[in-house]
Amino acid sequence: MTIQPQQFASDNYAGICPEAWEAMAAANSASAPAYGDDEWTERAADAFRTLFDTHCEVFFAFNGTAANSLALAALCQSYHSVICSSSSHVETDECGAPEFFSNGSKLLVAQSADGKLTPEAIRALATSRSDIHFPKPRVVTITQPTETGLVYAIDEIRAIAATCRELGLKLHMDGARFAHACATLGCEPADVTWRAGVDVLCFGGTKNGMAAGEAIVFFDTSLATDFDYRCKQAGQLASKMRFLAAPWIGLFESGAWLRNAEHANRCATRLAAAIDGLPKVSLAFPVQSNAVFIQAPESMLDKLRAKGWRFYTFIGGSARFMFAWDARAEVVALLAQHLAELAALEAEPENAI
Repeated sequence: MTIQPQQFASDNYAGICPEAWEAMAAANSASAPAYGDDEWTERAADAFRTLFDTHCEVFFAFNGTAANSLALAALCQSYHSVICSSSSHVETDECGAPEFFSNGSKLLVAQSADGKLTPEAIRALATSRSDIHFPKPRVVTITQPTETGLVYAIDEIRAIAATCRELGLKLHMDGARFAHACATLGCEPADVTWRAGVDVLCFGGTKNGMAAGEAIVFFDTSLATDFDYRCKQAGQLASKMRFLAAPWIGLFESGAWLRNAEHANRCATRLAAAIDGLPKVSLAFPVQSNAVFIQAPESMLDKLRAKGWRFYTFIGGSARFMFAWDARAEVVALLAQHLAELAALEAEPENAI
């Protein structure tokens, strides 16, 4: 099997971007107080407040599973429920962590072909029952961008938030790739979060160029009461917190958080454009962020694997390619070339005389 120079199966394959690396190195220049009582953690939290142009409470966790699960647990009692999309990470890829950390809050799943929630779907689930035998709806969680790579427009989030307020629900945003959504929308981060009605955001750093780390941002600061204790109990209070916090300083103060996302999005757009019109090949979803889902015959996908390419087919059987800050244009072009060659081979029997 050929070994390809770079893989696009996941943006978790990427290394640490220079800005994050340099910030970690700077934080490593001397000793500092532990458990977040250090200048780096304070500076990083302030950087979030500057980025979002508002006062907010910020907490740092090691990974997205912890960030999402602890945030939802902070919004729920055990007898509450969380409304989510059928393809959302909290439903399909958190190994029951949201239910575990909330001591049993139930996920109410809305079927969604493209991964998006709508006000109508939220209303249908939230009002389906009101008796005491049913877990009381408490939170709506949306993923921005969705697991299919689609981006919620600002007006879509506002409409969802309005429905949440009407029904007495809190709005949580899973932003594992939040930077990529901002790059697509060309908006201020505040416009797509608290100004649109989002109460809590989990901002992903791992997929944006960091080694590890996510930030839980409470725009409704009243919801953050005792959240530090919740993080400690869940094993998410880093003793050397500055190494989780400092990379955010590097990303934000340099602007790399947005540049990284813009580059990744461009790579996805380039691949989509390069395969447009290929026989027997189509896009499963519009390309709006750093994800490309390709529908092709299984025989063609097998040949693509044989050429050494790695990819997942866990959403509808389409091949998913994810691009990160370090995606190389020449490797994207090589992937497109191989797809074109294999598509031509697939089409040959039909065109033979």
